[in-house]
Amino acid sequence: MNDQQPRRPAKPHRRPKKDPVRFLAFEALRAVDERDAYANLVLPPLLKKARAKGDFDNRDAALATELVYGTLRRQGTYDAIVAACIDRPLREVDPPVLDVLNMGVHQLLGTRIPTHAAVSASVELARVVLGEGRAKFVNAVLRKVSADDLDGWVAKVAPSYEADAEDHLAVVHSHPRWIVSALWDALGGGRAGIEDLLEADNERPEVTLVARPGRSTTGELLTALGEENGLPGRWSPYAVRMAEGGEPGALTAVQEGRAGVQDEGSQLVAAALAAAPVEGRDSRWLDGCAGPGGKAALLAALAAERGAALLAAEKQPHRARLVERALAGNPGPYQVITADGTRPPWSAGGFDRVLMDVPCSGLGALRRRPEARWRRRKEDLENFAPLQRALLREALSAVRVGGVVGYATCSPHLAETRVVVDDVLKGRGGRPVEAEWVDARPLMPGVPALGDGPDVQLWPHLHGTDAMYLALLRRTA
Repeated sequence: MNDQQPRRPAKPHRRPKKDPVRFLAFEALRAVDERDAYANLVLPPLLKKARAKGDFDNRDAALATELVYGTLRRQGTYDAIVAACIDRPLREVDPPVLDVLNMGVHQLLGTRIPTHAAVSASVELARVVLGEGRAKFVNAVLRKVSADDLDGWVAKVAPSYEADAEDHLAVVHSHPRWIVSALWDALGGGRAGIEDLLEADNERPEVTLVARPGRSTTGELLTALGEENGLPGRWSPYAVRMAEGGEPGALTAVQEGRAGVQDEGSQLVAAALAAAPVEGRDSRWLDGCAGPGGKAALLAALAAERGAALLAAEKQPHRARLVERALAGNPGPYQVITADGTRPPWSAGGFDRVLMDVPCSGLGALRRRPEARWRRRKEDLENFAPLQRALLREALSAVRVGGVVGYATCSPHLAETRVVVDDVLKGRGGRPVEAEWVDARPLMPGVPALGDGPDVQLWPHLHGTDAMYLALLRRTA
């Protein structure tokens, strides 16, 4: 008699089921990591392709977008939580595995997706893109994460505010410590302000449209969007805010280039330069760093209303082509050239108004490009510094006596804003410049909390805009 138990039949091999939404989100995260791509450039074509294949509806697209941006925004917090759930240093976890884990953590702690669905969907994704062995690792980690909510985990992994305020804020609000420190220095004040700012960086920004003067109106855009989908801008007379989930490219005015997508802070900078008083003639304007063309398009429209001409210069040829596209159809005279603003082809003293929106760290647009906070390094500021000063010096050389220069940057970091202007005006590292400050605050009527002047720093948590900086300078000799 055979005492052995009969062998159970082996389970049939099951091929993992590919979830198109999570697979697409994973593809986008890998592109951000492997190619240093930006999510706002990678995700739209992926979504367009998925829609064309019939795989996606609007709800799918919304979930994929939330998974990508939510994972990137909260990466610092999620990294700390995952690190607490594994028995090896986080740096030893392969990046694709960490992407799947962090996306799973976001579903567990940052969305309303039920726990069992978040875990099972993440494990299934891991089977598809990582293999069975790593899927088991993902399953084990996410089950540990699911034992507590976000607040509970943050209390475990973040140091107390009293013990280390900057590290506490870095973990809680998912920013690198050096950025927390820099933003706090620029903002000033106590704990409440910096926490509001960091939290605003983690919120999804509104889509804001600009009605280019003489070509479109806010009324046209509001009518096209309807009462439920369109709201007037908060500060800019040219702005219209879109309801969540709207598609700007579906609007006729946007398709025809009479309107565009442009943050309200960017609109305010261009409008303030155009409104600054100048002495004498007002017929030649320059945008010396015009790419990708949003401010240039608004300036060109404003110039056309006054019979002025705009010269838009951009060093990078592919960005110059974007400027050409943005300005196409402008009714007034304009020209787009490919040129380096530090070695300009134009004559000195030939312009009445000059905008120099300089390359920078982009710390003012972390809402839109959350991956930039993990990509940027403190040392990057040193690389931008000489270029920013050189561009401002050339801008002040390009403007005539009595004309106005606008120095703008999408960063609130003091090393990229007031310090640059002070250095140039005082001749540090170069020739002295004869120019005086123009108070920019009255040129943004109705906008509150603009500080002591004469320059202006906008903030996401105070103004709902990117953290744009503007200094206006009048050439005096």
